[in-house]
Amino acid sequence: MVDPRSGVPTAIGWLSSPPALALWSLQGVQSSLTFELDVFGLRAGIQHQEVPMSAKGTRETARGTGPGTAEARRGENGAALAASDPAKIRNVALVGHSGAGKSMLVESLLAATGAITRMGSISEGTTVSDSDPSAIHQQRSVTLSVAPILVGDVKVNLIDTPGYTDFTGELRAGLRAADAALFVVSAIDGIDGATVALWGECEKIRMPRAVVVSKLDHPRADFSAAVVRCQEAFGESVLPLYVPAVGNAGLIGVLHGAADEDQTPASDVEEARGPLIEGIIAESEDETLMDRYLEGEELPLADLIQDLETAVARASFFPVMPTSAETGLGLAELMALLTDALPSPLERINPAVMKLDGSSLKPLEGEPTGRLAAEVVRTTVDPFLGRVCLVRVFSGTLRVDSSIHIGGRGLADRGHEDHDADERITHLYSPVGSSLKAVPQCIAGDICAISKLASAETGDTVSDREAPLLIETWNMPEPLMPVAIEGASRSDEDALAKSIGKVAAADPTLRLERNQDTHQLILWCMGEAHAEVVLDRLRSQGVKLQTVDVITPLRETFASKAAGHGRHVKQSGGHGQFAICDIEVEPLARGGGFEFTDRIVGGAIPGTFVTSVEKGVRSQMLKGVSAGFPVVDIKVTLVGGKTHSVDSSDAAFQAAGALALREAAATAKIQLLEPVSSVVISVPDEYVGAVMSDLSGRRGRVTGTTAADGEGTEISAEVPDQELLRYAIELRALTAGTGRFSRSYLRHEPLPK
Repeated sequence: MVDPRSGVPTAIGWLSSPPALALWSLQGVQSSLTFELDVFGLRAGIQHQEVPMSAKGTRETARGTGPGTAEARRGENGAALAASDPAKIRNVALVGHSGAGKSMLVESLLAATGAITRMGSISEGTTVSDSDPSAIHQQRSVTLSVAPILVGDVKVNLIDTPGYTDFTGELRAGLRAADAALFVVSAIDGIDGATVALWGECEKIRMPRAVVVSKLDHPRADFSAAVVRCQEAFGESVLPLYVPAVGNAGLIGVLHGAADEDQTPASDVEEARGPLIEGIIAESEDETLMDRYLEGEELPLADLIQDLETAVARASFFPVMPTSAETGLGLAELMALLTDALPSPLERINPAVMKLDGSSLKPLEGEPTGRLAAEVVRTTVDPFLGRVCLVRVFSGTLRVDSSIHIGGRGLADRGHEDHDADERITHLYSPVGSSLKAVPQCIAGDICAISKLASAETGDTVSDREAPLLIETWNMPEPLMPVAIEGASRSDEDALAKSIGKVAAADPTLRLERNQDTHQLILWCMGEAHAEVVLDRLRSQGVKLQTVDVITPLRETFASKAAGHGRHVKQSGGHGQFAICDIEVEPLARGGGFEFTDRIVGGAIPGTFVTSVEKGVRSQMLKGVSAGFPVVDIKVTLVGGKTHSVDSSDAAFQAAGALALREAAATAKIQLLEPVSSVVISVPDEYVGAVMSDLSGRRGRVTGTTAADGEGTEISAEVPDQELLRYAIELRALTAGTGRFSRSYLRHEPLPK
């Protein structure tokens, strides 16, 4: 179709009858246009102000330092989008593997609705979604970001999430803030295992989903093949609503059909139309539709569209939309789908809430007038604004100058101690990527940003100070790759101690550990990319640090019996020190701990000094007797010794006890023990053989295999900790990103020679 006024090609075909006007597929057109959408019954005017859909022109402008830079583009944004009705809000998380085109799709939607003046570039770090220095350096999203657009009178919060597995925590936070998920699949690449696993996670919580096939402007793009891959990965309920016209000149509505053979072969549309109608009918509550369809009756489009919207909102049908961020193909149809088919916050079940003492409360209703309940889904530290928290409001309304309660529970094992604090909201914003626009309030169902909250961390609950509550936290992935760091100097150690808490508060997938045995500061990360981001954030705060090898906390034990003689005698002209003791040491069974017995005959050592000898032995056990690791699983027997009526003391016999243990170790065989963990690995069935073979190469012992929930297999094994230092990365590579594992300390075992 061609606009009769300008001759510009338009999108072709709709689910219902063709609208009066449609979104232009623009390439470099710089003019002010007004268009109307009439998809799924939507009619809304959207103003465009100089919206070039060509990324080439954008990149040329973004290189400068004047009005065309990324900062200037964001600074030229219009007024903040403040919603007043939860029914007019859509929270949509864009998910998919890294490089699928999520950030550029967000960029094109922002440009198409006038939220920004021109599109940015990932290679030059000028996109709205990726303003984090690490994201610009790695050229991929490392944090979630929110970019709202206005489609008619509906505010759509686009939540761009990272696609790389290391940043699964940010992705799950994005899903927590969303009411629907938009899976972005590249038309030229396959679908990775992590995306398939994520689809399964969304299925468990019944989250509505749609699929966007991106990059249709690429020469190797094949929409039909991409749809087949989606159906193989996600199931048969994934069906296209549109197919691209010849030369990607527009889209053909599958339900409406092609206008002529010049647009696309009619056979292609009919081939897609039958399964689509049958899929919609299968989810319809009208049991007569299938019979009427089989009898050849032409079903009313209005009925089919209504059933389609219901099925999508119920997460039982998943439409596929063809798009191109570069050319603008399919953007109008996609915006109509977002506003009319995906659910509002009122149609979703809010997370469970409880009192501060853990007792349950009745479910949240999600009304702006209800009890305040919001959750911090992301935290950043801004050098000027301080701590900035991205907040999803589930119930009630956040207002400037209101008093709130901040509560956090359940993350003490990650260095986030349980905490409660009362604070006041001084600044409230509507976020557009990294830029913030002040708003007076944020109602239930919307997403906002709060600055200068001193105590808030990711995962915390924001509630009314007079009626505090806690929201049940979402499932956060466990970091399993250790990285040891230390300051370059003493002053850097002090700076590191001050900065590490700020970084950890913003990242619940980061776990801090100060190992008591090795005295190393360990950052437990999701993988190498995650570790690089954490280190970059620390360095950006002026901390000079370096990574060092992770030391595995070994143990020492006696492998044979031995005797030790401890003599601590010093005379200095005044009050001296005199203590002599004899001990026998023998090994205990693994896990036996420590035993101390007294076989002194005739009171050679008074009872008070017997205790001193035990203290000295225990002190030396902590320091080690061979390689500097703690000594475990031994029995020490005190068999003799001597005292002096004046010079013997508690300190002297502690020193003698330590000397006796060291002398016994010099004549005995000392065995080093290494920690062994119990590991449970979940993998698809096709990778079971490769994983088990890899475990044997890591000195692991497979203890069993069971069928996992759904598809795949769980492998239980016992593996030395030394072999697990980089297993998070290596398992991912071995299983094409589909493998997951958990670990827990089991015991210490003898270290092989």
